[in-house]
Amino acid sequence: QVQLVESGGGLVQPGDSLRLSCAASLSGRMFSRYAMGWFRQAPGKERDFVAAISWSGGSTTYSDSVKGRFTISRDDRKNTVYLQMNNLKPEDTAVYFCAAEFREYSHDYASGLDFDYEHWGRGTQVTVSS
Repeated sequence: QVQLVESGGGLVQPGDSLRLSCAASLSGRMFSRYAMGWFRQAPGKERDFVAAISWSGGSTTYSDSVKGRFTISRDDRKNTVYLQMNNLKPEDTAVYFCAAEFREYSHDYASGLDFDYEHWGRGTQVTVSS
């Protein structure tokens, strides 16, 4: 069983920074074997990919809209994945979701496809407004 809990969202002004956290509670498998991803959903829109990291941390990928501003990282000692968001824009306003998928050793890649992930958190709201 995998439970993901996001935190760190809030109301900020354009140009500000936020760091989201996603803490995983696992039974059986080690967090270090999970590929992790961040997705977001704005009101009235579909869920979009934001960033992903492979189980080893050696591979990351980002959507074009956040590349250069957001950074995904993981701390396997804390069973946590982070999303550092800099230079936030109003269009970044959304509910941000964390996702996880167990991977075999040979499948060390970061995926931007939501159907690649089995486990999802409930989300944290990020609002960027002046």
